[in-house]
Parts: sequence; structure tokens; C-alpha cells
Amino acid sequence: MYKAIRNNTKHREYSLPHGPWVMTQKWDHLLFMHLPVSKEVMKKQIPEDLEVDTFDGEAWITIIPFKISDMRLRKMPPIPFLRSFLELNVRTYVRRNGLQGVYFFSLDADKLLAVLGARISTLPYFYAKMKMKKRADTCHYSTTRRGSSDAIFKGSYHPISEPYFPEKGSLTYWLLERYYLWSYKGGALFRGDIHHSQWKIHDAEATIMKQDMIPFLPENVNEKPLLHYASSKRVLFWPIKKVN
Repeated sequence: MYKAIRNNTKHREYSLPHGPWVMTQKWDHLLFMHLPVSKEVMKKQIPEDLEVDTFDGEAWITIIPFKISDMRLRKMPPIPFLRSFLELNVRTYVRRNGLQGVYFFSLDADKLLAVLGARISTLPYFYAKMKMKKRADTCHYSTTRRGSSDAIFKGSYHPISEPYFPEKGSLTYWLLERYYLWSYKGGALFRGDIHHSQWKIHDAEATIMKQDMIPFLPENVNEKPLLHYASSKRVLFWPIKKVN
């Protein structure tokens, strides 16, 4: 399985990272809630070492609630107590030295060990109280960050189209096919590399009851999100390293 994933690279703009991958996860029932935002707003929120990436002059930020399962280190069984947990990511789109990737504002998870481990690796994780229930084809998802009544997401979502591969050059392809992640900690920039097969997605519909995960955005930015749903994806991770 892993060899087949590694050999599936036609959709990548850049070659695979050097060296072996070190961890794998399976992502399930993902909602991609893409929000357009001005480049000027986003530029104020990212480190100076990164450049805001835009599509037709517009920047984007994405909220992604999903479930993680079968997390394991390379050639090892699933990690005890961390085989399955919920996560919600908030990211924007950036580039550095020509490489396109994402920058994480926050990653909320409902397993404390996952949060502590990821924080050691520089990612901005937060411990949250989270629930996901799937009824028929609809996922009902809620999260409230522990120690903060302000960071809340509550909503439901479901696919509304047949699955498809986004066309290369389209906005959807640009948003989804990202294989570099950057984080910022202690005045230093860090980069991680990932790989997976090309996204096969559905157009989606969502009912959002509460969304306070991005306090710096203008209120009207939530009015017309672009929504996609993916049922699952196996992902490979390489070590996160400090950028020189």
C-alpha cells in the first residue's frame, strides 16, 4: 500500500522528499470549507519569511474538520491511545522560494497526547472537546477549545455530487494539492513534507451553526464558502525540520 502511494506522483508539482517517511495517518470524512480573503488581511497574519499565495489575486483560508485513524510510525503498529481522534485545522496558502504549501494558524484535537506530541514538533495544536456523528451521508461536527469558550465550530456537512478529481489549473486543484507545511515557533520557521495520492472529492453542502475559529477575519468572509467533501485519504509524513 505505502509503495503504491509513493509511486503515485503525477499530480505533484515537486519531487518527493529525500529519505524515508516516518509516520502515516488515515484521514476520514473531511470537510474543506474554503473562504476567500484579501491578500492584505492575510499578509498581516503570516511570518515575514513566507509569501501569501493567491489564485487570481485572491488569498484563501480553509477550515477542515475530520477524523484521524490508524496513526502509526513507520514499520510500527498503531500508536496506543492515538489510533483514532478528531481534528480541526485552520490553514492559509503560502509559498517560499517558489514552493507552494500551507501555513497553519491552529490545529485542534481531542486527544491530549496528540496535542502535546505535535506541539513538541512545532505545530500549533490545541486541546479541544470534540464530537462527530455520522448519520447516513451527513457528518455532524462540533468542537470547543478547552480553556477558551471563543474557539468554537459547530455544523453539519454532506456530499452533493459524484466524486471527481479536480482539474489541474483549477481553483479546487490549487487549494487541495499541497504537500509542504510551514509552522512558526520561538522566532524560527519550520517545514514539514507530506505525500498522498491525488484528492478525489465531492462538492459539498454545509450548515454552519457557529464558526469562531478565525477571529481576525472580517465578519462577512463566512458568507459564501467554497465547500468540498472527501471520504478518506492515506497520508505519509516526513520529519519537520527547521528552515535555515
